[in-house]
Amino acid sequence: MHYYKVQIASRAYHSKDGLTYEHPSPLEAGTIVTVLLRNKKVMAFVLEEVQKPSFSTKAIVAVTDAPPMPRQTIALYSWMEDYYPTRSSSTLQLFLPNTLSKTSKDPVANATNLAVKQTESKPPKLTSEQAEAIKTVLESKASSFLLHGETGSGKTRVYAELAADALQHNKSAVILTPEIGLTSQLAAQLNELLPTEVIVLHSQITPKQRRNYWQKIAQSSEALVVIGTRSALFSPIKHLGIVIVDEAHDDAYKQEQAPHYLATRVAAKLANLHQAKLVLGSATPPIADYSLFESKNLPIITMTSSATSASEVDINVVDLKERHNFTSSPYLSKQLVHCVENALSEKEQALIYLNRRGTARLVLCQKCGWESTCPRCDIALTFHDDTHSLVCHICGLTERPPSTCPSCASPDIFYKSIGTKALISHLKKLFPDATIERFDTDLKKGERLESRYAAVRGGEIDILVGTQLLGKGLDLPLLSVVGIVQADSSLLLPDFSAREKTYQQLHQIIGRVGRGHRKGHVIVQTHNPDSPLMAHALKKDYLSFYKDEVVERKTFLYPPFCHMLHVRCARKSSSAAEKAAEDLRNEILRLSLPVQIIGPSPAFKAKAHNNYYWQLVIKSKQRAHLLHIVDTLPKTADYNIDPINLL
Repeated sequence: MHYYKVQIASRAYHSKDGLTYEHPSPLEAGTIVTVLLRNKKVMAFVLEEVQKPSFSTKAIVAVTDAPPMPRQTIALYSWMEDYYPTRSSSTLQLFLPNTLSKTSKDPVANATNLAVKQTESKPPKLTSEQAEAIKTVLESKASSFLLHGETGSGKTRVYAELAADALQHNKSAVILTPEIGLTSQLAAQLNELLPTEVIVLHSQITPKQRRNYWQKIAQSSEALVVIGTRSALFSPIKHLGIVIVDEAHDDAYKQEQAPHYLATRVAAKLANLHQAKLVLGSATPPIADYSLFESKNLPIITMTSSATSASEVDINVVDLKERHNFTSSPYLSKQLVHCVENALSEKEQALIYLNRRGTARLVLCQKCGWESTCPRCDIALTFHDDTHSLVCHICGLTERPPSTCPSCASPDIFYKSIGTKALISHLKKLFPDATIERFDTDLKKGERLESRYAAVRGGEIDILVGTQLLGKGLDLPLLSVVGIVQADSSLLLPDFSAREKTYQQLHQIIGRVGRGHRKGHVIVQTHNPDSPLMAHALKKDYLSFYKDEVVERKTFLYPPFCHMLHVRCARKSSSAAEKAAEDLRNEILRLSLPVQIIGPSPAFKAKAHNNYYWQLVIKSKQRAHLLHIVDTLPKTADYNIDPINLL
């Protein structure tokens, strides 16, 4: 009889340590098995063979026909358990499709998610910047690269050439995209440039497809190209040569549920385990990443020129305070309406962009643009209607809202933004003959961008209305007009990342035009047309914005100048939640660690699902101190280490 320590893939199991089971035959480390946990069958994988224990053991119920997990996959799992600790087996569930325990007689390949090469076409000649970027990655002794490529500069072609080089050396490639909606476009582009099939993985594929692709990847002795969202990192790929993260700045790379991992960090570890190269690509790199590459003198590859014959772009800034510009619509300026009318007459497309969080109540003066901010944290204060107060959701500062603007004495200081659904109704009244569709994360599966990409690209939709999803890497040849309804609405979010996200969103959405297809027109509606951030975004001057933002982050001690832990306490009443957070703060203080504790304060979402939430924000120069705090937290506390925002 053989004895094995196995790791359980069930949320009912709450320990990092494996359990010991017996089996009559030898098993490899990484073998997927079914075991009994409290008399319930659950999935697990073999960690290692051990000596016969002094206690009685249960037998392994079944050994699946799935190939064993590669040693690098096991190592990645073990690293994540320590780096992003959780109280359940949710980490392991990222690695194992729950259908692996079922015997599969289906063909492993599935045409719906294999982008099979259809035609042989000669790709265009590389630009000098593309060629230099490829040369740098292939010839440098460095293992990590930041590809700072402007929108339209041809980063996808660089990805394809790097993947092709990996294939030539019998190495696989993993290429990440932040959203499902972008996988179809990227797969189609790479399919034209690569000599092999492309496997596409994301959360919308069926359980059967997920099982089949897991098995295909695990069984393959040949090099593969896998494209997908962050979950593609956990496929059992072998002989990995390169990991590429496209749109590396995107919030979608941060997992919102436990484990709260950041895909770019996991990608770096995966590449390290395979001794592969890592490329982070973005026109607007995260402040923390750019700072890290600078401080460690890692290669930052810059691409500024268009990969095609760049087309002219006119940018018109409209001051939202000048209401004479809004005679035909309270939300769309006459300049924007005119541009949309012209686009429709020319059979071209228009994109109307509205930040998805624009439905939150904002506090600003519509006459002069004054906005309420916290003097301690330099973030926007949030107006609470029930208590009629302005609250800082970082430090807890509370003050009464002014009856008149402190800057210009105007009484018109409360503003509530319009949402995408209301905007659609408004546009249909203005343009009754146009085909208008909304694209955001609220849509049903068949309505989403990934399902309608061909229709969007082919011009079947005249006006696209959406949130930041539409700013993520889309290349639409018929698009000529971009209208930004409220360019600075996200600036008023009470968060340290508000300026960075606003800049990224504006830079990216402006980059949807001017890509060589046709002349572009951008209408930017803003309350602060003269702000430095707006000037940097309109010029797409990332480096100037980065230098300004780094000063702010250092002054107020935010990443990359510290590590952070965000902890929330939930109770049935606000007073109980506040007391729990205060008690937790006192417990952390007793640890005598060199950390800074901010709060307690009401969470940004102070009430949800009949619970009230209060929070603590803990900063430290050493991440290990925060992990020590995580180990001491009560089970009722919700935590997120390395949060990208505090909302």
